[in-house]
Amino acid sequence: MVNFKEEESLHMLNHSCAHLMAQAVKHLYPNAKFWVGPVVEEGFYYDIDLGEDVIKEDDLARIEKEMKKCSKDAKHIIRKELTKDEALNLFKEDSYKIDLIERMDEENVISCYTQGDFTDLCRGPHMSNTKEIKYFKLIKFSGAYFKGDSSNKMLQRIYGVCFPTQEELDNHLKELEEMKMRDHRKIGKDLEIFMISDLVGKGLPLWLPKGSELRRRLERYITDKEISSGYQHVTTPSLGSVNLYKTSGHWDHYKENMFPKMKIDEEEFVLRPMNCPHHMLIFANGIHSYKELPIRYAEIANDFRYEESGAVCGLERVRCMTQNDSHIFCRPDQIKEEFAGVVKLILAVYQDMGITDYTCRLSLRDPLDKEKYYDDDEMWIKAENELREVLNGLHITYFEATGEAAFYGPKLDVEIKTAIGHELTLSTIQLDFLLPQKFELSYVDENGEKVRPVVIHRAILGTLDRFVAFYLEETKGYLPLWLAPIQVQIIPVHKEYHGIYAEEVYKRLKEKGFRVELDNRNEKLGYKLRESVIKKIPYMLILGQNEVDNHSVSYRRAGSEETITVSLEEFIELLNQDVQNKVRYDK
Repeated sequence: MVNFKEEESLHMLNHSCAHLMAQAVKHLYPNAKFWVGPVVEEGFYYDIDLGEDVIKEDDLARIEKEMKKCSKDAKHIIRKELTKDEALNLFKEDSYKIDLIERMDEENVISCYTQGDFTDLCRGPHMSNTKEIKYFKLIKFSGAYFKGDSSNKMLQRIYGVCFPTQEELDNHLKELEEMKMRDHRKIGKDLEIFMISDLVGKGLPLWLPKGSELRRRLERYITDKEISSGYQHVTTPSLGSVNLYKTSGHWDHYKENMFPKMKIDEEEFVLRPMNCPHHMLIFANGIHSYKELPIRYAEIANDFRYEESGAVCGLERVRCMTQNDSHIFCRPDQIKEEFAGVVKLILAVYQDMGITDYTCRLSLRDPLDKEKYYDDDEMWIKAENELREVLNGLHITYFEATGEAAFYGPKLDVEIKTAIGHELTLSTIQLDFLLPQKFELSYVDENGEKVRPVVIHRAILGTLDRFVAFYLEETKGYLPLWLAPIQVQIIPVHKEYHGIYAEEVYKRLKEKGFRVELDNRNEKLGYKLRESVIKKIPYMLILGQNEVDNHSVSYRRAGSEETITVSLEEFIELLNQDVQNKVRYDK
C-alpha cells in the first residue's frame, strides 16, 4: 500500500487523478486532445483542446461523475517505455503530443501510461490501479494559451485536487471556501471599495468613494510616519521622456514592462514605471554638502507597468499602481544607520497594522558569478556585511539568497503569504551604487571634493493597491476602526419614532470627527441589519425606544452578534480607544 503521509505519494495520487480526469473527458468529448497535465501546489490541472465545445460550470459535475465510473472500473495503470519512433507512431494523430515528442532528445526515456481505453504520455509515477483514486474534486476551469503564448490557440484548463481520504478532501474544500470568502475581489465588492470595468481597461481599477477614503487614510498615515522620520515629500509627473529612462538604464532593461512610447511634437514620452529617475533629478537640482546628508525624498506616486492580461488580478496585480516610494541619498558611512532606520520604520508600521507573519530575505551577489553585478568588490563586501550587522543587531530572523541581488546592490525584501495563498513582496530596501553614477550625482565632502552619494530605494507599504488587496484578505474585510471608510452605522428601529434621536447621535459622532453613516431608509430592520453585516462596518448602532428614553446607544461590533448598551459618551470613549490602540477586529 502507498504511504500517503509522504508528499511524494500525494504528488503521485494527484498525477494519477489528472489522467483519470483526462480519461473521463475523452469519454464525454471523443475529439478532445490533451496538452499537459502537471501536479501543482493546489492539486493538478490539464490543458485540453475541446474543439468547438466549451466547458461550463455544470460540466464539472458531469466530468466528476464519469471519473467515478472510471475509478470503479478498477483498471490497472500500466507504464510502457517507447522509442521516439514508437511514440511518434502511437500519437501520430495528436499534434500536441507530436510537438512534445519531437522536442525530446533521442536519449530521453519516453514513457506512457495506459488505463483501460486511455493512454497518454507521462513520466510518472502513477498509482497501480484506478480504484485507488477515490476522493477528488474538480475545482475550477479557465483558459490557457498553448505553451503560454498569447499568439497560440486558447486551450481549456481544468483544475482539480485529490486526497487519500474523504476527510482530508472535505477539510481542503472547507479551506478553499474560506479562501474564496477572503478573496479581496469579493470583499472589495461587498465593501464597495473598487470596481473593474472592461470599458476602462484590464488592470485599471476604479476606486469607489469608500475605497478612496481607505486610500486617503493609508496615504495620510504613511506620509505622517515618513515626515516624522525626516522624509521630505515631493511630487513628480506620471510620465517622462524616453531619454530620461535611457539615462537611467531602464529603457534597455525594462522597456518590455513599459507602455509604448508616445511622440508629442519632437519629444518621445512614456508612462513612468518607477519614480527613481525623477527623484535623482530633484537631488541633482542643487549643490549638497556632506553635512546635509542624508536627504530622504518620498512620494505617493502613480506608476504604470504593462502586465499580461492573464496576469492582472483585482488590486493585487494592476497596470496602474500607487507606490509608497522613497529614495534616501546618503554617504557611504551612513548606509548602516539609514538601513536600520528603514527596517525600524517597517517594523513600526507592521506593528500598527497587526502584521506578524512575514519573512525577510537578504538578496546578495553571487561571488562566483560577478559579471552580472556592478563591479566594485570592496563595495559589495562592505555593504553586505553592514546589512547583516543591522539585521543581527535588531534580532531579525532572515535568510540569505545568494545570486538574487539586483545588478546595482544588495537588498532586503519582506515577503508575506496572503490569506488565499499568494506569495508577495510587501516591503523592500535596495542599495544602489549605479544610478548616482548614471545621473552624475555628487555632494561636497569635508575636503571640498565632489563625491558620489549612495541611494537607498525603499517602499514600506509597497503599492497601496497591493497592500489594500493583502489587508482586505488578511482582515477578512474587518478593517480596524482607524482605517475603516465608515466607522459607525446608525440604524433606527423605526424612522418615525426613533429617527430624530438617530440624527442627534449622528451629529454628535460627526462633531467628534468620526466617519458615520445614518441608515434612515424606509426598509425593514432585519434587511438593514443584514446589509450592515455584509459591509463589515466596525460598529453598528441600533437605536430603539429604550435608547431614546435613556439617551443611550446599543452597539454591535463587526463579526459579533452580541448587543451592548452604553451611554453615548461611553461609546465615544470606546471609539477613541479603538482608534488610539489600532484594534483589529479579526483577531
